[in-house]
Amino acid sequence: PHSVSAAFQEYLQHLGLQDFPCGLGSWNKSRLNARRSPRAQPLGLEEAVPLGEETPEALLELLRDPHSPWALPPDCSPQAQLLREVVVLAPEVLHGSRVFQLVKSLRILDKGVEEVDEGLLRFQQLEELVLSANHISRVTSAHLPRTLKVLELCCNAVSDLQDLCAQPPPQLQHLGLGYNRLCGPSQEKHLTVDFWPNLVSLDLSFNSLTDLLGLVSQLSTLQNLRVLVLQGNPLALIPTYRGFLVDSLPKLSILDDIYIWPEEKQQFHGLARQPELIRSEARVVVSIGEMKGLPNPEDFQQLEVGSEGPVITYSYCVTYEF
Repeated sequence: PHSVSAAFQEYLQHLGLQDFPCGLGSWNKSRLNARRSPRAQPLGLEEAVPLGEETPEALLELLRDPHSPWALPPDCSPQAQLLREVVVLAPEVLHGSRVFQLVKSLRILDKGVEEVDEGLLRFQQLEELVLSANHISRVTSAHLPRTLKVLELCCNAVSDLQDLCAQPPPQLQHLGLGYNRLCGPSQEKHLTVDFWPNLVSLDLSFNSLTDLLGLVSQLSTLQNLRVLVLQGNPLALIPTYRGFLVDSLPKLSILDDIYIWPEEKQQFHGLARQPELIRSEARVVVSIGEMKGLPNPEDFQQLEVGSEGPVITYSYCVTYEF
């Protein structure tokens, strides 16, 4: 399966770190020799650069000038630009694993990634990992750097949190699991302070979570939780859903992308002590305004006055599937 490490290597190739004006080549070969020789003097002055080579300042200008053919598109991340500039100043970082030490934020979106492999452990400074819109169904926590603070897995196929919670990154502050395949009530037990002691933000939107009481009992242990997104789950159809959450989790600041004002907290005060108001059912009313393609039964019932013909009744059964 296509792994995160493989996608990262493709990303590096896309940045052209081995090619001019980055990396090592005829444009800066004397710098490599200078670094190899312990007695060599640093090449800091432009006039000290041999004929046919470029100064680091000139190479950086080629990367930074928006009109340069080697400039990155405007929508590229600041980290992509940083990596290219670092490789200009210190081309030797491309050898071995030094380049992995430079990456603090890794975003791989919609690249067909299926596996979060152990190659991620080479990113010893990684703080943000965004793998949205891929095909990931399982995340092994042992493959995640312990330095992670943000883990975003939106729009994947995650259905079980057991492997993720075996040894999760202890400093994680945001966990994004929106638009996945989580089903309740078996997954709520993984959403406690025992696994996520520093979690501030949690996105569980558009899954198949149904047990509001069970979920709240687990989320209430997360003392640092301030942002929660649950919209799109069946439990959000419960009439007292928002009020019950607001009163049950008093430290929340934002629920479903809507700020919780003090007036709202006062309005729902005491609702958490009335779980009997939460019903495990919901009613959906569907109104069909117009139907086409069916003959009107009344057209067949226009009998002449005094006719002795039999009365024929037509009826139709309509099935609405959703």
